[in-house]
Amino acid sequence: MILIVLLSSSLLIWLDNTILSTAFETLADPERGIGASPAELQWVTGSYTLVFATLMFTAGALGDRFGHRTVLATGIAVFGAASVWAAYAGGAGGLIAARAAMGVGGALIMPATMAIMMWTFSGAARATAIGLFSSSAGVGIAAGPLLAGLLLERFWWGSVFLVNVPVTVLALAGILTLVPNFRSPERRPLDLAGLALSISGLAFLAYGLIRAGQVASWTPVDVWAPILVGLVLLAAFVVVELRARQPGFDPRLLAERVFGGGNAALGMLMFAMTAAGFYGAFYLQGARGFSPLEAGLAICPVAAGLMVGAPLAVRLVSRYSLRPVAVPALAVSALAMGSAALFGLHTPLVWIELVFLVQGLAIGMVIGPVTTELMSTLPLERAGAGSAVTNTVRQTGSVLGIAAGGTIMSIAYRGAIEPSLRDVPGTAGEQARVSAEQARHVAAAIDRPDLVGEANDAFIHAMHVGSGWTMLIAFSGVALLMVALRPVRRTVRPDAADVGETAAPVTTPAGG
Repeated sequence: MILIVLLSSSLLIWLDNTILSTAFETLADPERGIGASPAELQWVTGSYTLVFATLMFTAGALGDRFGHRTVLATGIAVFGAASVWAAYAGGAGGLIAARAAMGVGGALIMPATMAIMMWTFSGAARATAIGLFSSSAGVGIAAGPLLAGLLLERFWWGSVFLVNVPVTVLALAGILTLVPNFRSPERRPLDLAGLALSISGLAFLAYGLIRAGQVASWTPVDVWAPILVGLVLLAAFVVVELRARQPGFDPRLLAERVFGGGNAALGMLMFAMTAAGFYGAFYLQGARGFSPLEAGLAICPVAAGLMVGAPLAVRLVSRYSLRPVAVPALAVSALAMGSAALFGLHTPLVWIELVFLVQGLAIGMVIGPVTTELMSTLPLERAGAGSAVTNTVRQTGSVLGIAAGGTIMSIAYRGAIEPSLRDVPGTAGEQARVSAEQARHVAAAIDRPDLVGEANDAFIHAMHVGSGWTMLIAFSGVALLMVALRPVRRTVRPDAADVGETAAPVTTPAGG
């Protein structure tokens, strides 16, 4: 029963993320949505993931101090209230602020959920529980786009956020009646200095990356200066955490080969997944002309793959160990995301669905078993801190994925559409340069139907460029995971009776 409650809590996170990706095209529409620019959509996602990433290690400390059930219940309540705020936000600015508030709720939910799971289960049951926890991502990914499609075809765009409300009510009731209030015997102090440095550092870094997409250049001062300031603040954050007696985010955990390397690999995977999801939504609904419901149905193979891949990985790892399962799976997911470079305006849907299925299956075979291995390297009393580090690294990857991935696509799109806008009037031309969605509306307004085709071609070019970078980022995660899980050679010392004999080296595979 506790596991069911925890799965419903995690379902909120995945449900919301996939619903939002399906709503991107509608939000960008000036008539059906709010006419959001690519930069504003990046911030709609980025504000959530930025707050999520930087508050999680503080949430872990709060759980150790006040109890993980208390923190989880608070997070669920905040998430539900912020969802209502997002539904009735009047424009892009209000929606960005509401999404940041939802990030606060998400940051309280995720570490507490994982910590409660670690306290409740042990041994093989823990591995199975984490596998099911990963499978809940598939349920959210499947249900989110379908719900969004149904709602967007019948109601206004804000309705996609109200779907979170009944889930929060049910989850909150289950938490308060079923879940014990586990807490660590060691109460960590709140790390306010680390919180300020991390959130400001990531905010400056994300601003600089997104600003580069707005001006289509990396050279202006308002692009590279925020990026530099963000990197300096993040470096200061690491220094402060290393010097703290009880840091909220312990960088020393990342120095351990398996825990640090595995987390870095998952961070790279999240970077690639977020970037791929950002352009994938616009490809299906914008370039291909799918309705929100059709786009939601098209994404279902990803969810099916995730739900099959997670439990399958548990069985394969128990038989073959982690490395020969997770490393090839991550490589396959990189190839699947990179194969979007082969998609065009008339690619048969069956090939797209096949790629989505393989991608979901491969990702499902990575996240669950690798997470299990990372958490198993830590003592139980460090479960909250370890979960905070793991989730912070993942969400940081998501922040950078949406910022850098969206910016690369914006720059590529502007370069490709520019020759078609030489004879388009000033204001209309500037609007068409913002995004393919805006260009399609400009084409209708100035009676230039040929501009629609030019905008679609420019978007496809930008997607091809973005998918290439996405694949390279995912393959960097493959390299990191190979190093993190490499077999460890240990020399067996001879005992007193065997002095003088040669000791045989023993190879122990990581995760075996």
